[in-house]
Amino acid sequence: QVQLVESGGGLVQAGGSLRLPCAASGRIFSINVMCWYRQAPGKQRELVAVITAGGSTNYADSLKGRFTISRDNAKKTVYLQMNNLKPEDTAVYYCNADRVAVADVGTVADCWGRGTQVTVSS
Repeated sequence: QVQLVESGGGLVQAGGSLRLPCAASGRIFSINVMCWYRQAPGKQRELVAVITAGGSTNYADSLKGRFTISRDNAKKTVYLQMNNLKPEDTAVYYCNADRVAVADVGTVADCWGRGTQVTVSS
């Protein structure tokens, strides 16, 4: 019904930047909320940033000022711009879409991508 595919991860040195896109596909009319989460080894998955269809954003307090979430509704894509990366940002980054309007299905909740690995070396 809904597929989310993250990309853009990789190995970067501390202080560097990465931009992660996540593209949604399927017979999608609209997506209400899109988020980025991350999960570091041995830790629970944590919310990184949220963006609504109208463009309102919210961030984890510890990441404000370094990370920026944005979206292109026409492309059904959400982005995470990560600047001044630190080794503690190393994690698998997951895309999430909630309240997705899908043709012939209705509203689908809580869709996840498979994640993209981000590794920051010191």
